[in-house]
Amino acid sequence: MIDSTAEEELEQFQELLNCPEQNWLLGAGISFNAKIPLMYPLTNRAIELISDKPEILKLVDTIKSQLPKDAHIEHILSHLGDYSAIASRSVTKSISIGEDEFSLEKIEHAHNEILNSIANTIRYGYVEGKEIGDSNNFIVKIDEHFEFIKTLFYNLRAGINERRKPVRLFTTNYDTLLEDALSLNKIPYWDGFSGGAVAYRNYRYGQNEPLGDAKAFVVKMHGSIDWYQNDDGYLWRVRDRDTYPIKNQRVLIYPQSTKYIATQKDPFSSQFDLFRKAISSPSYNVLIVCGYSFGDDHINQEISLSMSNPDSKTVLLAFCQEVENKLPETLKTWLDETWGNRVYIATQNGLHISNRQPIKRKEDYDDWWTFAGMTMVMKEGVI
Repeated sequence: MIDSTAEEELEQFQELLNCPEQNWLLGAGISFNAKIPLMYPLTNRAIELISDKPEILKLVDTIKSQLPKDAHIEHILSHLGDYSAIASRSVTKSISIGEDEFSLEKIEHAHNEILNSIANTIRYGYVEGKEIGDSNNFIVKIDEHFEFIKTLFYNLRAGINERRKPVRLFTTNYDTLLEDALSLNKIPYWDGFSGGAVAYRNYRYGQNEPLGDAKAFVVKMHGSIDWYQNDDGYLWRVRDRDTYPIKNQRVLIYPQSTKYIATQKDPFSSQFDLFRKAISSPSYNVLIVCGYSFGDDHINQEISLSMSNPDSKTVLLAFCQEVENKLPETLKTWLDETWGNRVYIATQNGLHISNRQPIKRKEDYDDWWTFAGMTMVMKEGVI
């Protein structure tokens, strides 16, 4: 039985979910049930896909030997990026790694091959030990994304779309499931590109968001499996099997843990600028987070800087799991901040507000922190 105070708090949370100005931050967790792997299975698969390239595998194994045992593909790519930067400054355009000398060209080639392995794993799908997707057998499922978009635009926003701003969907994911779900639900959206199936990037840092019929803005913070950059600097969104424009094997995703330098360059600088502007809006707005583990320091810093602004009117709603009944350290820290009263955290143990005991909606396990569970709450209500 929920007491009256708890009921009021949950009703307030429901009102926040209905806020007219919504920004979403969606991470890898929302695509797990779509058969897109999380970091460690992705690492295993990406390395498996380069196992027939002995020179690249040798370089990767050497780098792995220099890293802690719990290192994953992000750390390997970060190391490759660091070695590449050093090699580019050397007279010989090479660097010693372990007992071997590697040229800048070989390091960059290894980096691109790993990015392609990641892109293909995400594109086709992979469930470790169970299913492996490939170009002849796509196993990725869109069901949960489709239901989320349908609920967001046809249930939660029903009847008041005309007076609401477009929903901004910020995502750290490289897959195209959000875009596909929007199209399948016939929701017009903007993603910074113009064109059709083959499109070109026409949005630049500092420009204003477009005015038009778009009901959603999709902003991919770390790139996408269908983004390619040519040597001339142009950025294209290209279908997987197209042979044009020339893609030069440079899929534009940045999964390194040292993303900060990459995010100072377009298109990533413009993506983060859009995020910064959205959560620094002078009007009342909510940032709703799901599937994100708060492991990206750059994104966390942007949120913290915005929320700590004395004029901030942003409220954070985070749907996440408590691991061993503990909140992510970042969220625990934020609850203790002076602006911690604008942080709401929905976990399997209830709703955390400030540092009080969580408010439980139900006595048993509560799955509202999951992508599907959150969608159900949006559809049926918090209480």
